[in-house]
Parts: sequence; C-alpha cells; structure tokens
Amino acid sequence: MKKLIEIIKTIFKIEDLRQKILITLGFILVYRLGAHVVLPGIDPHQLEGLRQQTEGGIMSLLNMFSGGAFANASIFALGIMPYISASIVIQLLGLAVPYFQKLQREGESGRRKLNQYTRWLTIIILLFQAPAYIVNLQNTVGPAIVMDYRLFWISSVLLLTAGTIFVMWLGEKITERGIGNGISLLIMIGIIARLPAALSYEFAARLEVSGGGLVIFVVELVILYLVFMFSVLLIQGVRRIPVQYAKRVVGNRVYGGVRQYIPLKVNAAGVMPIIFAQALMFFPVMLTGFKSQTLSGIGAAFSDFTGFWYNFTFAILVILFTYFYTAVIINPQQIAEDLKRNGGFIPGVKPGKQTAEYIDSILSKITLPGSILLAIIAILPAFATKLGVNRAFATFYGGTSLLILVGVILDTLQQIDAHMKMRHYDGIITGGAIKGRYGYGAAL
Repeated sequence: MKKLIEIIKTIFKIEDLRQKILITLGFILVYRLGAHVVLPGIDPHQLEGLRQQTEGGIMSLLNMFSGGAFANASIFALGIMPYISASIVIQLLGLAVPYFQKLQREGESGRRKLNQYTRWLTIIILLFQAPAYIVNLQNTVGPAIVMDYRLFWISSVLLLTAGTIFVMWLGEKITERGIGNGISLLIMIGIIARLPAALSYEFAARLEVSGGGLVIFVVELVILYLVFMFSVLLIQGVRRIPVQYAKRVVGNRVYGGVRQYIPLKVNAAGVMPIIFAQALMFFPVMLTGFKSQTLSGIGAAFSDFTGFWYNFTFAILVILFTYFYTAVIINPQQIAEDLKRNGGFIPGVKPGKQTAEYIDSILSKITLPGSILLAIIAILPAFATKLGVNRAFATFYGGTSLLILVGVILDTLQQIDAHMKMRHYDGIITGGAIKGRYGYGAAL
C-alpha cells in the first residue's frame, strides 16, 4: 500500500503526465454523464421494459458495451460499436481493394484518409442503426414516448447519430491528449460501470437458501482471479528471436557483435480480435431492429450468448481476427529489411527473404495456440452461466469483458511507465517495464 501511494505521488509530480491523466479522467467523466442523459421526449420513469430487455442474452452484452446507455435510452445509447463496425469494414477493404491497400502504405497521410472514410462509414451505419433503435423503443416502451412520434423520430435519429460521433471524438481526444487508446478506454469504462451491480447481484444470490453460501462466492472470486491472471500471461507472452549484429573491424579493433532479441508476442493482436468479433456478433440483432426476444431459428441461435452456435461462431471469428490483425500489425518482410539495413541477422538464417520467411513461420506457430487460447477465454462466460453463475457476473469470467479490461489496463500502465522512465523515475513495476499489448514495432 505504501509503495502504491509513492507511485501515485511520483505520477503527479510529472507535470505533463499529470495533465494527461486529468484530461483522460475529465473526458471519461463527460462520457459517463452522457450515458445518463435520456433522449428528449421519453419519460425516464417508464423504461422498465427496456431494462428487462437488456437483462439477458446478447442484448445484455450490447448494453454493457455502451456502459448502460442502451438501457437508459440515452443519447449515447448506440455507444462506440458503429465506429468499431466501420473500422472492421475499412480494414477488410484493405485486404481486397487496391486503393485501400495503397492508403495503408502511405503512412500518416494514408492513415488520415482511412480515418476519414471510417468516420463517414460510421455515419452511414448510424443512419440504419438509429432508426432500428427507435423502432425497438416504440415496441418496448411505447407509453414512455410523450411527444409527437414523427418529431421524436427525427430528433432521436439526429441525437443518436451525434451522440456516437461525440463519443468517437472523445476517444480520439483521449488518444491524442490523454493516456492510453481512447476508444478502448471508453469501452473498458462502460464495462467497469457494470461490474459493481453484477458483483452485488451474485453476492445476494449466493446468500439465498439455495445459493450455496459465502464459500461458493469466495470460490467464484478465486476462479475469476485465476482467469484474470491467465489472461494477463496470454496477452503478455513473448517469443524472443535472437539477432546477432555483424562485427565491424577497424584497424586492430573489433566493434559490434552484440546479440539482441526480436520480441514476438504470442498474442500480438491484443484485444482487437475480441472487439472485432463481438461487433460482428451484434449484427444479427441490429439488423432485425434489436428484437432479440422475438427472433426464431438462426436469429435466435445467434442472440443467445450461452448457445452452442453463438459461441462456436464467436470462437472461430476470434481465431480469424487474431491472424488478420497480427498480419496488419507485424510485417516480417519489413523486419527482415530493417535487420539487413542495420547489419543484423538471425544466426543460421540468411538475411533478406529467408529471414522474412523464418520470422513468418515462427509467427504462425505462436499465433495458432495464442488464438485458440484467446478463443477459449472468449467463450468462458457461457460455461460460467451454465454452472449457475449470474449472467451479469458470468460475463466477467473471460469473454470480451475480461480481455478488454486486461488489455486496456496493461496498455495504459505501459504508457504511464514509459512516461515515468523518461523522467528518470522508477517504473510502475520495479525490475522491468510493463509489456504493451502489441508486438514488434507496433502501436495502435
């Protein structure tokens, strides 16, 4: 405890770091306040039906991603997920469309154009999702709408669209002026906001006569801690490739010959595969106007997050997106070229093409088990629910919730650690820096 207090004091001694943290907290506060601002024309006291709709199934996950704004009929009800969906489409276009591939190779200017396309696509997606949300409101809590429906429809579409764009702007400003990745932080804050209520519900349930008592609750907390620590190890796991730098002989003196390592992350993609896969799993419900309670057949199967087909598809998507995002982040050819240019080589491997192929083979070997383990953790909440854990609390037994918490916390702490060490202070963890979420030379 004493060490923690000293670390906090040190953090606030560094002026620019203190300002970044305060700016981040300020933007987060604005986001949390906005989640409770109800759309004009709705009686907030008559939203019980909407809250019941989000108590179970995939709608509960959608509500969690918005930090409860969905169930509050808030101006931030659609959250950041439309932006995530647009990002998926743009990145997939980078694999198939030459124009987008060219933009990806143009550096900062290309990135700015891609961001602009992502924003415009977000607005297009919102023009479909906002009306669907309003139709769902009318069907779920019709009496709560206390103004002319046509006026309510127009104003709500505009406010929901503006709300998501504002949340997107908050995320970008946090990334630019604060600490951590803004979009990921906002998602994490929305998840954390649901944790106290979920924990209290589970505690109350275990104290009931048929709940198993306090011992079962303690066992659940221990299992949750073990899953959390395993997630940390999975995200931080590294395979190091030795690199030998060629010796330079000048006169009678030998220079160089230093051995270093290329750190390849077992899970170089971090939590992005989880976020992307979850965004796609929301599509069936969004396309049907958020009517998950009245779906049948395939629609019903993909709206039940404890069902076989939902979890099987979710796991496959996580594995595929892990490979996809790893390929986006790490370029073996670029690493090989950098090594050759700087006089480095991997012992026993020829520089150039063979080095790139060797790195690619190592990356493929460590990505496969990493992606499978990530997929297993992603579907653990379904097993927890089947074993009797409250649905709200079960979502923290792995899945999107836990992995986002772990990934974003580690990434944010790594940035704080880097700021402290730049100012010649001890890092947050003595004896070594905190590993970030991403692999060689990568940043998001």
